[in-house]
Amino acid sequence: MSNGTDAHAPIPTVTSLDEIYDNVETISAQSGRWNNLIDEFEKRFGRKPTHIARAPGRVNLIGEHIDYALFGVLPAAIERDILIAVAPSGTSDSADATKSSGPIQAQNLDERFQPHEFTAERHDETSEWHLPIDKTKLAWGSYVKAGYFGVLNRFFHHTSKELERPQGVDLLVTGSVPSGAGLSSSAAMVVASTLSFLVINDKLHELTKGNLVELTMENEKRVGVNSGGMDQAASVISMTNEALHVTFHPNLHAEAIALPKSSSPDFNPVFVIANSLVVSDKVVSAKTQYNLRVVETLVAARVLGRSLHVQIGPEEKPTLKEILDRWLNVQHGTVLGPDDLKDGLIRLIRETESLKDTLGADDGLTLEGLIHASGLGPREFRDVYLSWIEVDATHFKLYKRAKHVLSEALRVLQFRDICIASTQAAEGESNASADTLERLGTLMNESHLSCAELFECSCPELDELTSVARGAGAYGSRLTGAGWGGCTVSLVSETNVDSFIQKLKEAYTPYRAMDDDQLREVVFATKPGGGACGELVIQTQCSPVIERLCLFSVQARLRWHAAGALYEPALIVLTALRIFVTT
Repeated sequence: MSNGTDAHAPIPTVTSLDEIYDNVETISAQSGRWNNLIDEFEKRFGRKPTHIARAPGRVNLIGEHIDYALFGVLPAAIERDILIAVAPSGTSDSADATKSSGPIQAQNLDERFQPHEFTAERHDETSEWHLPIDKTKLAWGSYVKAGYFGVLNRFFHHTSKELERPQGVDLLVTGSVPSGAGLSSSAAMVVASTLSFLVINDKLHELTKGNLVELTMENEKRVGVNSGGMDQAASVISMTNEALHVTFHPNLHAEAIALPKSSSPDFNPVFVIANSLVVSDKVVSAKTQYNLRVVETLVAARVLGRSLHVQIGPEEKPTLKEILDRWLNVQHGTVLGPDDLKDGLIRLIRETESLKDTLGADDGLTLEGLIHASGLGPREFRDVYLSWIEVDATHFKLYKRAKHVLSEALRVLQFRDICIASTQAAEGESNASADTLERLGTLMNESHLSCAELFECSCPELDELTSVARGAGAYGSRLTGAGWGGCTVSLVSETNVDSFIQKLKEAYTPYRAMDDDQLREVVFATKPGGGACGELVIQTQCSPVIERLCLFSVQARLRWHAAGALYEPALIVLTALRIFVTT
């Protein structure tokens, strides 16, 4: 991963929640969750947790379904998160260290989610680890297993020390990211569980931030979803009050993008997330939705490339970004600058229009037509495009998918440009105006229309909710996340947030009967938050004895507070998190 956000830096340590949350009100509210998690862990497991892992959800501001085509996206972490309290559980003396892991007990504060207990096995000293994960149904424990499996294969493979055995772990999970809402609760769970197992096995120091993104990308694929990396990058390395422009080719790279702001609240942008209450589960529906779109975009890249006389090997499955680079004769390993990329996208969109019939037009191609258009034989085609992923379709809509991906990639760059220009407007000071917000809103509206009509990943409820949002005063509104349900994100001026939310309640039928607390769970304003946290350590020292909470954060600087020097704001936070000093 490239070094745009110091991705080669190690995961550092902090000691207070003000490194994660940026205002006293949020810190006060969140400290109760952390304390409750610690108390519940002790009740269930008979001891305090030694660590807490935190991973936030994310909202994708623009750039949907283009990360796995290797085009850049613009997500931001949100304050809602997954917390996992953990402690080592010990191992059985009779167990063979070369053949099994320590036992894992995973429990969830939400009573809807049943406990999971498991161990990983390997048949002999040179075999891979075996940890069954059912990809056909939704189970929260599968995401815990995915995190564990990745750590096992990276750090406890057959070339590791023979007697080094993965530590048994007890985990207790709580989360405020709604599942199936398009806010990456699954990625947050995988990131947090991966961090938990790394910390307990003393492996966290062996990873950089970029390593962690790449490891968690691979881990989520074990659940059956071919993630492109946006969700993990946003959860791990986001910065407070900034979005991330995440690019994937030729290397994973993240650039912090300051969002427009204004001294006038009338032009200060706020993003409001609204849950359609239609649950979208990528795992269960993958073969007809998410994974099908992955295959359609990959085959579209091959067909488009062949038509443009781009050289493609018979066993390759290049993405649309790679086809664009080859078509433009970009040298391998070279990063195409934003202006050149925009020009290239505009040209390739024109070519896509001219090749509309070759790509199946609006109705798409049958499987037989798809194979013919690819230039491969039936067996070759299945080996390259279908042997590693399960899909179910009668027609494959290459033209629509390619047009969406290319136009959405262009919109991301245009959104980025507007943000940068606004920030630079007055000698480095942001200078947002109504025009700035209108231009960003227009791009968001265009994005939703493309998702609905070209990529066909919306649903009637999302279409209704975005329409209601625009009528309620949003500059722009679009689905966020994979789609087919989940959430919308709307751009609203700061002064209009309360009235905007009230208008949504009145106009969107599922909200009308909700009380204020219920509404706050499904509609909330947010601003970009900090990235994932890796460790909370409860340490004991003598004379005086201090129970001190030390928190690993992926984005914070190392900072220690002596017992006699706990000043605000650290004092507020650390007191809330129970710092006891005794003599």
